[in-house]
Amino acid sequence: MSTAGSPDSSPEEGEGLDGELTFGSPLTRRRFLAMSSGAGATLLCSPLLLPSGAAAQTPVPISAVGTAALDGEGLIDLSLKINGKTFPLRLDPRVTLLDALRDRLQLTGSKKGCDHGQCGACTVLLEGRRVNSCLVLAASCDGDEVTTIEGLAQGDTLHPMQAAFLKHDGFQCGYCTPGQICSAVACVTEGHAQTDEQIREFMSGNICRCGAYPNIRAAIREAHDATAAAAPKRP
Repeated sequence: MSTAGSPDSSPEEGEGLDGELTFGSPLTRRRFLAMSSGAGATLLCSPLLLPSGAAAQTPVPISAVGTAALDGEGLIDLSLKINGKTFPLRLDPRVTLLDALRDRLQLTGSKKGCDHGQCGACTVLLEGRRVNSCLVLAASCDGDEVTTIEGLAQGDTLHPMQAAFLKHDGFQCGYCTPGQICSAVACVTEGHAQTDEQIREFMSGNICRCGAYPNIRAAIREAHDATAAAAPKRP
């Protein structure tokens, strides 16, 4: 009689190398792997391994989630004041201010660069403070005043910072320019544009991949000096 592992033992017909005996038992490798996979799937699906109450929950199809979102389930109502105008919106609470501006209100001046708050291309003014709009939830700005690059000019009259950027050629490709200008406006308002050293420090969160930093600094200095000259003199 043939025994497991004896010379008379042979793989099942058509098994090839997969039919070799495993660990000295008559169980073929192919059958062993199939049984192991089935046992693992059984364990993973066991209610004993799931969190309490998870076994009774029914998975929600992706199509159902999409339908719920379209029907308004899980959305919130808010009001954003953008450049002096009020916009009522109904949004997913996870929508960022940047995506709300660009995708819902078509205010595409604010650019999406890194989407991680590291490049400054999406900088806007929130209640006068500069923020990276890619890191701010739109829901947290409900009722607050937001100023984007589109809201700086007064009709056909450019903001002094915009005019200074044009005069000193403070941009090349222009992708970072809206964020640079919004940040520069706040930099002057904060009183951090009196020297080149201050400007370098307080504008360091806005990256220009074209390297137009000397021209940007010159533009900010000119806008700062023009603002200071136009300010009323104290008696």
